[in-house]
Amino acid sequence: MRIIKIIMAGLLTVIVLGVFGFFAFAPAYVEKSRNAVAMHEPYPVSDDARALHVQMIVGDWHADPLLWNRDLAERGDYGQVDIPRLIEGGVALQVFTAVTKSPAGQNYDSNSAEAFDNITALAIGQLWPIRTWNSLLERALYQAEKLHRVEAALPDTFRIIKSRSDLEALVADRAAGKEVVGGILGIEGAHPLEEDLANLDLIEAAGHRVIGLHHFFDNALGGSLHGEGDQGLTDFGRAVVSEVANRGMVLDLAHSSPQVARDVLEMTDIPLVVSHTGVRAHCDVKRNFPDDLMQDIAATGGVIGMGYWDEVACGDIRPEGIAKMILKAIEVVGVDHVSLGSDFDGSVATAFDTSEMPALTHALLDAGLSEADIRKVMGENMLRVLRARLKG
Repeated sequence: MRIIKIIMAGLLTVIVLGVFGFFAFAPAYVEKSRNAVAMHEPYPVSDDARALHVQMIVGDWHADPLLWNRDLAERGDYGQVDIPRLIEGGVALQVFTAVTKSPAGQNYDSNSAEAFDNITALAIGQLWPIRTWNSLLERALYQAEKLHRVEAALPDTFRIIKSRSDLEALVADRAAGKEVVGGILGIEGAHPLEEDLANLDLIEAAGHRVIGLHHFFDNALGGSLHGEGDQGLTDFGRAVVSEVANRGMVLDLAHSSPQVARDVLEMTDIPLVVSHTGVRAHCDVKRNFPDDLMQDIAATGGVIGMGYWDEVACGDIRPEGIAKMILKAIEVVGVDHVSLGSDFDGSVATAFDTSEMPALTHALLDAGLSEADIRKVMGENMLRVLRARLKG
């Protein structure tokens, strides 16, 4: 009997250690494999590029570090975004997007909304609060809470932007030489509303200001670019779009179906955003909207955010490759309508992280873009849209 007890105790110890090891190390292992930065020699940054970069407002419409358990107040040695690296990269404005559902087998062509949800497994594996395990709304609220904790930990260098007055204070402080980053919360897909328009009040109160309608699957608002048909807006989707347009929020068409985008264009009169993408003229893939649709979106006064990953950039994801994509986007929609939308930490491999943003400024100068146009692409266009949409 004593031997059996010893064996059982040993087995229990092994099980406990195994469970501890899983929760302690597996999530970080997953993230390291999903958000890799390619090994590279330092990219060139000329004195002219560095001088221009520090003068600019640099902004990024889309990154997903809130999905992971890294402490964004500390400089990480993996992943692509945290506050210290944003400061190193001279980034003034970063949209932090809450990912709340992602189908197993995720691809750009067709996904079922009923597929196993990877974010459920990630929430449990990272020991998120139990309330998030079966509620998309709670996942959006929890990720906002995480960013508010970063703000509390770094009161001198990071603040969450919720209003136009917050935005103007940030711009003034940076003009005065302060090293401070503004974070803007958003949701990647409006499924956290859980088919209840009243939940938009909770989303807004949590600080979210950029509202994406879709992610990789069709939802109650209508069709995804990667769903099971080019469906347009549902009645619920139209109600959400109208409500977002009436509030101090930015409407993001990334991952929505082309028909949803056209429906939104017909029923709104606000600057629209495609937060992270490429353009067909540069990379002819389904992930990038057709160029004529991008032109219609730009005509609203909106912007198209250029991503830094392979599938939208057709392979060349070094700073010089992204610069080439930006120049092609300028040809398609005009220099006033091109922005940055990295998709950093969104399960994408990149060739640089946010601390290396001066290298993109160098690449744009090297490609022949004027300083005035670089300022627009790197942040002024984003700033214009935020000024038009944020209230208060």
